[in-house]
Amino acid sequence: MRGSIVALVTPMHADGAVDWDRLRKLVDWHVAEGTHAIVAVGTTGESATLGFEEHDLVVREVISAARGRVPVIAGTGANSTEEAIRLTRDAKRDGADACLLVTPYYNKPTQEGLYQHYRAIAEAVEIPQILYNVPGRTACDMLPETVERLAQVPNIVGIKEATGNLERIREIRERCGTNFLIYSGDDATAVEAMLMGADGDISVTANVVPKKMAAVCEAALKGEASLARSLDAQINSLHRDLFVESNPIPVKWALQQMGLIDSGIRLPLTPLSKPAQQVLRDTMANCGLL
Repeated sequence: MRGSIVALVTPMHADGAVDWDRLRKLVDWHVAEGTHAIVAVGTTGESATLGFEEHDLVVREVISAARGRVPVIAGTGANSTEEAIRLTRDAKRDGADACLLVTPYYNKPTQEGLYQHYRAIAEAVEIPQILYNVPGRTACDMLPETVERLAQVPNIVGIKEATGNLERIREIRERCGTNFLIYSGDDATAVEAMLMGADGDISVTANVVPKKMAAVCEAALKGEASLARSLDAQINSLHRDLFVESNPIPVKWALQQMGLIDSGIRLPLTPLSKPAQQVLRDTMANCGLL
């Protein structure tokens, strides 16, 4: 599981109901465009507003639509260890290749609490598990020394590090060795992270330009720095403006403009504001998407 891994949105109808037909079509599109793996119901997939049954159904549908053509990583994190274990068990049952578990949000566990949380999930469910550190969204920062401890747990196989701090990438690699998978969770710095030894990018931008993101990642992973940076420069404005408002508000609006999904998004998230629409529309036009 290396390269461009899309943090897939969950398409919804205008009333907020999951749009199953569009979901299947998105998976087919990503396979055709060269995306290397798919995260189903990660935080970009609005995991926080899907109920347990819906969550499982979306993961199951993505696995079914992928038909083994690309790996599927199920987002199964929660701020309750018991809930995370339940979601992870369900993902294993349904055939996910791995699980991605965001750090517990709001309750702000200590580093020891993080260690105990992730170890408990790993011991409860025998499936490859990827840690996910995104303190800008969770108010919880998992430090490299904690990652190093967790890397000793056999089925904890990697981390999505979304701080955008390249020194973190370097330190985690030094602490955890070459067999521990490291994914950038920050599109703007992903190329440099991969050139430093990261294994790929779990990407928001890949939702709208999957073929370009796959090419960027392939070049970076081959060490073709000039080519990777040149390709990335063509879409770096998307890395910025797809976060003009809280993710996944802008990326869902962009996909709607491209005719790939309907307008649905769930409260407390709201549709992209008019001023932000103009910003993103200009960027999409400059990138040849409109």
